[in-house]
Amino acid sequence: MNMGLWVLQILAALIYGASGTMKVFLFDRISADVPSFGALPRRIWTFLGILELICTLGLVLPAALHWRPELTAGAAAVLSLECLVFVWVHVKYREIPTIVMSAVLGLLMAFIAYGRLVLQPLA
Repeated sequence: MNMGLWVLQILAALIYGASGTMKVFLFDRISADVPSFGALPRRIWTFLGILELICTLGLVLPAALHWRPELTAGAAAVLSLECLVFVWVHVKYREIPTIVMSAVLGLLMAFIAYGRLVLQPLA
């Protein structure tokens, strides 16, 4: 279970690292192609991108460094809640594939949070 959670954490960190980087540094380029980016002000998207980048670090570093490992579960929980925002945004624009992806990522983040709190806590 521990190895499986590590694999999920690393994959999630890669996905959210890329997503956060796009929201913070490439917003102008990608926002033209994604209608739902108009649902929230740019400052909110930048905030969410920074939050994703911080949580990306939180998914891996505390566990790897054996320093405050509960932050790993916290980062996953925050990302899970963020996915609820994204599901709402994409429902408003009827972007079905993105709704599904956000929901799946949210469930994955919830599983990582649960796994690190209950199934295989980091010591």
